[in-house]
Amino acid sequence: MDDFLTNEQAYNRLLDLVAGGLAVRTNSSLVREGEVFVALPGTTSGNDGSAYIPDAVARGAAYVLAGPGAVLPPQTSSDGAPVRLIAHPDPRTALGELANRRFGTRDRAMKLLAITGTNGKTTISYLIERLLAAAGLKAGVVGTISYRWPGFSLDAPLTTPGCWQLHELLANMARADVDVAVMEVSSHAIDQQRVAGLEFHTAVLTNVTQDHLDYHGDMETYYAVKSRLFTWGQGPKHSVLNCDDRYGRRLVRTLGPGAMSYGLGSDCLGTHPALKGELLSCDSRGIKMTMRHGEKTFPVSSPLVGRHNAENLLAAVGAGLTLGLGCREFKSLADFSGVPGRLERVENDRGLSIFVDYAHTPDALASVLTTLRNLDFKRLITVFGCGGNRDKAKRPLMAQAVARMSDVCVLTSDNPRFENPADIIEDVRPGLATAREALVMEDRAEAIDAAVMLMRPGDCLLVAGKGHETYQEISGVRRPFSDVEQVRLALARRGERQA
Repeated sequence: MDDFLTNEQAYNRLLDLVAGGLAVRTNSSLVREGEVFVALPGTTSGNDGSAYIPDAVARGAAYVLAGPGAVLPPQTSSDGAPVRLIAHPDPRTALGELANRRFGTRDRAMKLLAITGTNGKTTISYLIERLLAAAGLKAGVVGTISYRWPGFSLDAPLTTPGCWQLHELLANMARADVDVAVMEVSSHAIDQQRVAGLEFHTAVLTNVTQDHLDYHGDMETYYAVKSRLFTWGQGPKHSVLNCDDRYGRRLVRTLGPGAMSYGLGSDCLGTHPALKGELLSCDSRGIKMTMRHGEKTFPVSSPLVGRHNAENLLAAVGAGLTLGLGCREFKSLADFSGVPGRLERVENDRGLSIFVDYAHTPDALASVLTTLRNLDFKRLITVFGCGGNRDKAKRPLMAQAVARMSDVCVLTSDNPRFENPADIIEDVRPGLATAREALVMEDRAEAIDAAVMLMRPGDCLLVAGKGHETYQEISGVRRPFSDVEQVRLALARRGERQA
């Protein structure tokens, strides 16, 4: 290793070595002889990567890339060779640059499409995937449910994976001849720069409503993080923004004439042609609407229910327009039945209307409950809870939404994580003060069973919060648990009791 290289020269040399295959690690325990350790700044106290530099060196790291002020331990690496410390003002940005050089992400012909926002990301990603298939294009998806492309699928541990894994996934998609990669991008991922090193063809904003304030602190910070996706590097080639959302309207004004706004209202903003939707019908059979973009008008129908899904359809069509899709592809949405855990109907032979939904924020719950309330069911029964180690301020607000819209509220446990479920329930309970009827059952399986037993002909049951998830996280351990499967078991028990 040349001791006379400047820091910048050493960094450029490192980029070349990584392009040639030199391994990069962000977990010191995975470092092997001669590899690179990138010490990422921490998101919480006690997990800053610089604290693990001695461990990485002891395991044989040849290069350590870290923020200003980092120092190497006095010892050399395990084989006695000197270790090169490279300072970088932003190690997260550097990791994106290293990943791009290793996987050639920005040189691929594959287009990248990012979706951010509090609610709707997963549904919109599925809708865009359908549009791309109708156009004869290969789609890859990175999102809450799975990372997938034709011939490959992996359950998703995170909505947006870590930076290095994300670049590797995208490189694998490109090798599989994927034309467009559709990504859900969480606020955590933006803040932690997991999308560093990427350039987006299109970025979509669905909405910004209260969530993750345990991490971001307040709504203004949360919005600022979301908006960063639209100014990343040189910014995406196309921006598609919901002007029915107040933060979306604000971002349209910030980005100027290059942004496309969409909405069901008549006040879409921006000088770029807006995508305006007019609802013709929105009932239990689905959605029929007319969309207008500039001089073009086209019909769109869907079996999805609810005004929020009309907004999701607009977002997907807006993204499709930026990809050159048109009316022929939009017609394919007419037989798209939906997304696992997003107002997913649990089919049964008892004629009971039961839905499972991922709604876990006050706004998402209110939206889903409003949708179901407008479908003329006799009673609406809602099972819900709040996740542990997350924004506590939203807990009573979620209960207020359920109490306002439901005839029967069943409060239970969600994913308590490292919190005591009983303590979470006590935080939620004040929001149920105005509930018509409320039950509190800590055990989620028992709560679902009780709710199914309460149902009468013409009622509707919503089991909210976990959606597609196949686990319940208790004391940090993920235990098998599916709301859909629990509903089916409860239906079987109901049948046995009524036999």
